[in-house]
Amino acid sequence: MSNVTLCIEVAVFSPLRQTFSYLAPDPVPKPGTRVSVPFGKGKRLGIVLATGPCPEGITAKPVYQVLDAEPLLPENLQKLLEFGRNYYHHAPGEVWSTALPSLLCQGHAIPPPRQTGHILSAMAPRTGEGLRGRRQRDLLEKFRREGTVHEDSLLPPERQTMRTFIKRSWVEPAEVPPVPCRARTPAYHLGADQQEAVGQIESSRGFAPFLLEGVTGSGKTEVYLQVARKFLEAGLQALFLVPEIALIPQIQERCEHRFGTEHVAVYHSGLTDRERLLAWARAAQGQVRLLIGTRSSIFVPLARPALIVVDEEHDPSYKQQNGWLYSARDLAMRRAQLEKIPVVLGSATPSLETLQNVRTGRFQHLQLRTRANSAVLPKIEILPLRRRRLEGGLHPTLIQTCAETLEAGNQVLFFLNRRGYAPALLCHDCGTAISCPRCSSSLTWHQSVRRLRCHHCGHENPPPRHCPDCGSPGLLPAGAGTEQLEEHLSLRFPGIPLLRVDRDTIHTQRQLRDVLSAIHSQVPAILVGTQMLGKGHHFPAVAMVGIVNVDQGLYSADFRAGERLAQTVLQVAGRAGRDSRPGRVILQTHVPGHPLLGHLLQGTYGDAARHLLEEREAACLPPHTALALLRAEAHQAGKVHAFLEQARGCAPQGTAIQGPLPSLMERRAGFHRAQLWIEAPSRAMLQTQLDIWIPRLQAIPMARQVRWILDVDPHSF
Repeated sequence: MSNVTLCIEVAVFSPLRQTFSYLAPDPVPKPGTRVSVPFGKGKRLGIVLATGPCPEGITAKPVYQVLDAEPLLPENLQKLLEFGRNYYHHAPGEVWSTALPSLLCQGHAIPPPRQTGHILSAMAPRTGEGLRGRRQRDLLEKFRREGTVHEDSLLPPERQTMRTFIKRSWVEPAEVPPVPCRARTPAYHLGADQQEAVGQIESSRGFAPFLLEGVTGSGKTEVYLQVARKFLEAGLQALFLVPEIALIPQIQERCEHRFGTEHVAVYHSGLTDRERLLAWARAAQGQVRLLIGTRSSIFVPLARPALIVVDEEHDPSYKQQNGWLYSARDLAMRRAQLEKIPVVLGSATPSLETLQNVRTGRFQHLQLRTRANSAVLPKIEILPLRRRRLEGGLHPTLIQTCAETLEAGNQVLFFLNRRGYAPALLCHDCGTAISCPRCSSSLTWHQSVRRLRCHHCGHENPPPRHCPDCGSPGLLPAGAGTEQLEEHLSLRFPGIPLLRVDRDTIHTQRQLRDVLSAIHSQVPAILVGTQMLGKGHHFPAVAMVGIVNVDQGLYSADFRAGERLAQTVLQVAGRAGRDSRPGRVILQTHVPGHPLLGHLLQGTYGDAARHLLEEREAACLPPHTALALLRAEAHQAGKVHAFLEQARGCAPQGTAIQGPLPSLMERRAGFHRAQLWIEAPSRAMLQTQLDIWIPRLQAIPMARQVRWILDVDPHSF
C-alpha cells in the first residue's frame, strides 16, 4: 500500500503566477473544478489544475469545500486555457477568471437547464379588456398563436411584459419540448463567389482555417449564415465573434430572424453578470445553437461545437489590452484546431498576419470580389488641404458635395476618429496647451458640458480662466472633434437631422439601437461619428462619406499605423453606395502625394497590403518576425528604468532586445512608462527565449517595485 500523500494543484483567482498545493479530498476533484481553500489568513476560490504527490518539504492544508462535481469547462477548453497561459506567459488564476463568468468566480452555482415555459391560465383576459398598451396585446396574441412560450425566446421588452403577466397570474408554468432549429426565412440568392465559399467551407473535414476576404457589402454575413444553417439544423452549434458590442445588434437581428430567438444568444460585457451566466450556461448545456459574442466569448463552452466565425478579423479590439493580453482571433484558431472544426476569418481588409498565413499556405483563401445586389464600390477622391480656407475644418468642396447629396434625398457620413469639441485648449499668446496632470497628453475640450477631460485616465476639470503659464485669458480650442463638427454642420444645414455616434452620445444598447433605427429610416440626414460608425454597419441610404482627417495615421511612431489607416479608410468608405445609390468617398489631407493614399485611391485593399507587407519585411517587423514587449510602469521613472535594465541584463544569451525605450505615452494616470522590445525570427524561437527569461524576471530585486507585464504579439504601442 502506498504512503504517498495526494495533493491537488490549485490556481487561485488572482494575478499570482504560481500555483498552490492542498491535500486532496475524497473523492479527488477533477481538473477544472472550483475549490474553496485556505489562503493567508482568509480563504480564496480557485481552480484545480492537476493532481499528484504532495511536494516534499511542505505541509499541505486541506481544502474547505469542493464546489463542482464536474469540471466547468470541457477538456478541449481546458487545453486552450493552458495553451493561452503558456503562450502569453500569464498567471493561471487570472487566465481562468478571465475565461469564466464573474459570478462563477464568486462561487455562484451554474443555473440548471431551463425546460419550462408558460401557457395562458384561466385568469388570462379573453378579449382586449384589462390590457394596457400594445406590448401586452402583442404578447397575448403570441400566446394564442403559439400556445407555449419560453421566456428565452422573448426580446427584452417582451420579458418585462411577461413578468407583468406572471404577477397577475395570467400565465402558468408548462413543460416546453425542445424546438428543432430550422431556418425560418429563405436564404438570399448567392452570387458565384458566395456559392464557391459556402461549398468550400461545407466540404471541409476537421480543422480547416479559411480567410473569407470580401469587399465591403459583398455578403460575407450571408455566407456565415448559410454555412451555419447546415450545422444548426443537424443539432450542432456555432460561435460568431464580432470585435465590438456596437456590431452585435445588427447581426443578432439577422440571426434571430433566420433561426429564431430561442436558438440565438449573445455574450458580452454589456450584459449584467446574471445575463452573462445564463447565456454561458445555456450554451454549455446545448440549449443555444448560435452564440454571438465579443472577445471573451471564445472561452464559452459549447456542448456540440461545429463552426467558429471571426468577423472583421483584422480589428485590434480582438486583442485584450489589460490583464491577460490574449488575442481572441488567434485563440479562435487554436480552439478550432482542438475541436477539429472549421474556422472562418472574415474581413474586407485582412490583417497582414492573416494575409501572410495565406501566402504561406496555412489558410485557404476565399474571395468575394463584387458587392451583393450589383451595388458598385464607391469612388475614392482626395481633397488637398494645403493653402485652402476651411469651414469648420471642412474643405468647401466637401461641404458642397454634402449639400448636393442631401438634396438628392440621400444620407452623408462624416468620419472623424476624435471625440470632444477640440483635442486641446491652447493659449493664444504663449501657445501652452492645458495638459493632463497625470498623463503626457493634453486635455480634450468638451464644450457642451464645459469640461476638460483626459481620454486616457479619465481626469477632468473645468477650464481655467487664465493660462497657467503666462496668465493670459486668451484660451482657444485647437483642432476639431466630433462635437465641433456636429455644431458646424447643424448651423450649415439647419433642418437636416444630424446624428452623432460616439462614446459621448451612446452609452447603452438601447441608445445604439435607437440611432441605428433612425439611420435605417433612410430619410436624408447627416451622420457624424467615430469608429462606432466606421465598420460592419449596413446603411443603404448613405451615398457620401467624408473622412475629415487621415493625416494623423500617416506619420505615427507605431509601425502598425499604416495598416490601420488603410483598413479604417476602406472600412469607412464601405458604408457608402451599398444599395442602388452610387457612392462617393472624399479624403481630406495635407499630403495628397503619400504613397499609401495613392494605393487607397484604387478602392481595393490588395495593393496597399502588398506595399505594407514589403515595408514590414524590409524593416524585419511582424508578420515576418516575432515580437514581444516587456512593459513596466511606476510612479518614479528611475524605478522603471532600473527594472528594465536589470531585465535586459538577465535575458538569455542571443536574445535580440531593444531598450529601455519610452512608451509612446511616457506618463499615464500618474505612472511613468517604458518598455523593452524582444524580437526573434520565429514565434517558436521567441517562446523558447521567454520560457527561460520569465522565471528570471520574477527574481529581479526591482520586480516588486514596479508593475510589469509581458505582451506577446503586441497590437498597441
